[in-house]
Amino acid sequence: MHCQPRYKGQVYIWLKNEQSCLLCDEPADSTVPLCTACETELPWLGDHCQTCALPLPGPDMTCGQCLQQPPAFDRVIAPWTYSFPIDSLVTRFKHSAKWPFGHLLAELLAQALRHRFDDDLPQPDLLLPVPLATRRLRQRGFNQAAMLARWLGTHLELPCDDRLLLRTQDTGAQQTLSANERRKNLRNAFALAPDASIKGRHLALVDDVLTTGATAQALARLLMDAGAARVDVYCLARTPKPGDTV
Repeated sequence: MHCQPRYKGQVYIWLKNEQSCLLCDEPADSTVPLCTACETELPWLGDHCQTCALPLPGPDMTCGQCLQQPPAFDRVIAPWTYSFPIDSLVTRFKHSAKWPFGHLLAELLAQALRHRFDDDLPQPDLLLPVPLATRRLRQRGFNQAAMLARWLGTHLELPCDDRLLLRTQDTGAQQTLSANERRKNLRNAFALAPDASIKGRHLALVDDVLTTGATAQALARLLMDAGAARVDVYCLARTPKPGDTV
């Protein structure tokens, strides 16, 4: 089954003189439908782990988990922490099919990635959205990660392949599981398409939110074991550890 929508029209008005902020409805300052005040107040990710982007109290640090058990992925790039209003925008995009919010967040993520590419981050050869379980794809009607990856690919002029990674097991929702339970839940949950050609390539996984990193780790390990040269993770937001404040 492949019911991912292939909408090619505009999901919001692009004419500069007609743009309004999607958060406060005030006039936007550019072609991005977000005013400067609202953009400034977004929960931008501050100091964080240089590998998994976990919020940390100081700069240029690596979290204990990544030091003890280095993940298969090289680096996570996330502009925001998963808090208001990003959590609300992601939820409305993901569960209520409010595509303008997803498109807005994808465009802002693309801007953040351009800055990183201009700085020190190598550009990937290919964007790979995290696959969605078949049952959840039927229920939702679209894979939010695939839509984000396509929008990112358009803005960054990078190819995107939403058929290379397969979800072979329906593991169900992960929100209520601990990190260890998530890892167990994802064992053998993914596979590569039979014609996948990734040896020696730099790949970037695309998802909406990174929580424990279990999904990213499972997919990155699969890709690295198949010969990928490097795997990065691009997502909209990173959650802090339970009980932490940011």
